[in-house]
Amino acid sequence: MRTDPLNETRPPFANADVPPAIERRSSITLVHGTERDDPYAWLRASNWQEVLREPSALPAEIRAVLERENAYADAVLAPTAALQKTLIAEMRARIKEDDSEVPQPDGPYEYYARHREDGQHEIVCRQPRGGGAETVLLDGDALAAGKAFFEIGAAQHSPDHRLLAWSVDQKGSELYTLEVRDIAAGADMPDQVPRCDGGAVWFADASGFLYVRVDDNHRARTVYRHRLGSHTDADELVFDEPDPGWFVSVGRSRSGRFGLVTVHGHDASETHLVDLTEGATASPRLVAAREAGLRYSVDHLGDHLFIRTNADGAEDFKIVSAPLDRTGRDGWTDLVPHRPGCLILGMHMFARHMVRLEREGGLPRIVVRALADGAEHVIAFDEEAYSLGLEPGFEQDTAVLRFIYSSMTTPDQIYDYNMDERTRVLRKRRAVPSGHNPADYVTRRAFATAADGARVPISLLHAKTTPMDGSAPLLLYGYGAYGHAIPAAFSTNRLSLVDRGFVYAIAHVRGGTDKGWAWYTDGKLENKPNTFKDFIAAAHHLVTEGLTGEGRIVAHGGSAGGMLMGAVANMAPNLFAGIVADVPFVDVVTTMLDAELPLTPPEWREWGNPILDQAVFESMLAYSPYDNVAPRPYPPILALAGLTDPRVTYWEPAKWVAKLRAVGQAVGPIILKTNMEAGHGGASGRFDRLGEVALSYAFALAAVRGRSG
Repeated sequence: MRTDPLNETRPPFANADVPPAIERRSSITLVHGTERDDPYAWLRASNWQEVLREPSALPAEIRAVLERENAYADAVLAPTAALQKTLIAEMRARIKEDDSEVPQPDGPYEYYARHREDGQHEIVCRQPRGGGAETVLLDGDALAAGKAFFEIGAAQHSPDHRLLAWSVDQKGSELYTLEVRDIAAGADMPDQVPRCDGGAVWFADASGFLYVRVDDNHRARTVYRHRLGSHTDADELVFDEPDPGWFVSVGRSRSGRFGLVTVHGHDASETHLVDLTEGATASPRLVAAREAGLRYSVDHLGDHLFIRTNADGAEDFKIVSAPLDRTGRDGWTDLVPHRPGCLILGMHMFARHMVRLEREGGLPRIVVRALADGAEHVIAFDEEAYSLGLEPGFEQDTAVLRFIYSSMTTPDQIYDYNMDERTRVLRKRRAVPSGHNPADYVTRRAFATAADGARVPISLLHAKTTPMDGSAPLLLYGYGAYGHAIPAAFSTNRLSLVDRGFVYAIAHVRGGTDKGWAWYTDGKLENKPNTFKDFIAAAHHLVTEGLTGEGRIVAHGGSAGGMLMGAVANMAPNLFAGIVADVPFVDVVTTMLDAELPLTPPEWREWGNPILDQAVFESMLAYSPYDNVAPRPYPPILALAGLTDPRVTYWEPAKWVAKLRAVGQAVGPIILKTNMEAGHGGASGRFDRLGEVALSYAFALAAVRGRSG
């Protein structure tokens, strides 16, 4: 076991008794007959849209608050400074710095990204198929030089391999600018598309592309057609979604024939086809009309569409086919039937095979079907908890499927699988330069029983030498929203905790799809409190089973998982030695009442609409973390924010921290750290991100030491 380089002669936190004061300014609203006073509402900049585009526009008095909080965070965490440096060094030592992806073939070329030694950003490359001289398409390190934030959004080569449509975000606000690079010349063309979502779908003749434009409220709702050589002012509107409660995205079928304009919310979707062979004249054609509760996604092969859908009560989805001339519901024919409890996660069409990724009993597997005779076989693994992912690649006419396997002990392994011969070739195993022996660790699953009898899966990782007598500290991670399942995948960063005697646990709480679609619906809307109760049940189970002790657990979650952190802090503060909340969505009621914010209208389908429905308002008010801060003994809390975050705006964690200090009875520091040069995802460079992880881990280690001391 590693030892902590914390100074044992002084407390794990310093200057915790003198946090900066955040002014209270009464702001009273009346909603459904309930009066709410929000004394920190003034932290929401009135020009927040401008701040997303230009962070320097943040009003001076608000900037001063965030800067004072950052200075306080640095002062409180000063005793962990040496530990943070140690953590960064060991996490970086586990990264193969001059690493490269396995190339993906497409016609005469293979495309891939790599990193150079000491490089923060990816280098996008290609080489002749089968090997040969490399061409650098984008040098992320060179492009990022001198920039506080730089992130490449997408890099999509044209069908004729002459051009590269690529996008970049230089503020962290997820407002991308699309550029077009002439590959032979190695230079960008005059074509430039600002304020888009980052993606592009090329016409078949490479004369232009489709893209999604972002509006003033940071919503993706329109699809435009750009013709090369024209100004963006002349771009033609292809699709417009007038309802702000829906997201719009554009993709491409694996066949390359169709652009897929998808309109989707948290409970339904619809798709429109744009024939890419028609280029500048193509108009969207509806596949199937939008229906409440109906979800479907589309791929194409030959003269048929293949559709993954929950139609006809297929809660965990089924797969149907439809002829191109009859794509509506009346033309759908079942191909893979619905099996309750077996969730079909995704589907990919190859020329002679259909591949689907599904999850049953909490574990994923890959199913390959031969289209000629319908024969199926399964690719699965034996570990108790593991992760599988598909990389379908660019080409449809191939028998080779690429997939990635890992577990919490086993580094990523990338395989090329021949679907005809049922053989696999290991193409890459993630290297851990500083060394890693999976046999030194244990990964397994446990199940906690929630108050209503639901069995909550927990994925566990610990060193073989860690005592299972209740003395071990434990980090418990949770999310539980949007149907997102947390995979039991490998992470080199976690080893820095595990090697110090921590148990690392993932609570697969309701709100995700870890146990099927019903696991999601049982943790959304009026059922949202199940997410919080599941997490608390998981923590109690881990104590009961001797994996840790009460007050030895550090809870960790981000974004919607940050709502989970805020809720459990209110509901069971004594369980936790500390709480780490990354970009936490904690001011739920205020945000869901603010229809101007980027995500509020679409999010009503996830959380409910408190503007129109008093019952929703009252239910939300009963669990909203910010609204339920009370005089109780909160554990130490670290809240992380991003100034240009369009998803969880910076003022949510700032208001939460202010209220926790003013109303709560904290037994340790309540800390806010805001990245003034980044958004929802934090720092953009791969090594800079390690600093943020090290900060969270150092806080966790200090919190546990402080509780035990």
